[in-house]
Amino acid sequence: MNLKRTNFSTIIIVDKNQQTKTLQVKTSHLKRVKHYVVSIVCVIATLSALVIYLNTQNTKQLQEKEQLLVQLKKLKEQVPPAVVYVPKENTAAPANTAYTYIQSIQSKLKKINDYLSKRGLKGFSVKGVGGGTEEPKLSANEQYSLYDEYLSRMVRTIAFVPMGYPRLSSMTSVFGYRGDPFNSEHAEYHPGIDFKGSKGDAVKCTANGRVVHASWYGGYGNCIIIKHMSDFETLYGHLSHIDVKVGQEVKVGEVIGEVGSTGRSTGAHLHYEVRRNGKPVNPVKFLTLNNN
Repeated sequence: MNLKRTNFSTIIIVDKNQQTKTLQVKTSHLKRVKHYVVSIVCVIATLSALVIYLNTQNTKQLQEKEQLLVQLKKLKEQVPPAVVYVPKENTAAPANTAYTYIQSIQSKLKKINDYLSKRGLKGFSVKGVGGGTEEPKLSANEQYSLYDEYLSRMVRTIAFVPMGYPRLSSMTSVFGYRGDPFNSEHAEYHPGIDFKGSKGDAVKCTANGRVVHASWYGGYGNCIIIKHMSDFETLYGHLSHIDVKVGQEVKVGEVIGEVGSTGRSTGAHLHYEVRRNGKPVNPVKFLTLNNN
């Protein structure tokens, strides 16, 4: 539709050389200029107010953080230093020093229990720590020192030693010589134990370590091998799915794959091995603490 000439307004533009140019703009646009200007001013005002508000909040948070740091420093200065043991006859020592040490023992036991529970094992009781009805052969100071050293060593190593069950289920085959499942007239050496399972059941790592194999491995089918401290390795065979990669660091209790029946297998199950210095050892010794 053609617009009438009266619907346009003429704008004269003069440049620095005093030359003029004309520009025709719809009159309706010129009438809306005031609204455009007001809208732009409102947007600028809103953004400015938002910036001021955010700066104020940031300053307030920084001030609160400084106050908290000051309070935290004061609290730290009020906490007495921990003492391994305070003899009973030393009545001048702070009353809470022994309690502080007991708390430290309980904290270490809790870490150990966390590792054990992830392996499906019952943890240690923290009740009556330091108890015992028999007369000690060592001095109290020696007992506390040895107890602390023993627990610290356990916390450092227990996470990296294969222990517990890669999956909670019954065993269908044990370590050692057995009848060949593919030929009943022959016997074969079985270097691990088999756990009953269904395809897709989760398989968990039994110790912290690094994945050194995560692919097909001969008769083991889809297989994962994890290297741990003290020259230990664990092997998880016949998997239907592998969830880790070579070089990946894994932690105890982490799901690394799924039960399957790949490789030389007669049905869905998990084949589990524990190796030390490259040689298979009976995994049953590592399923519970009493067998270690």
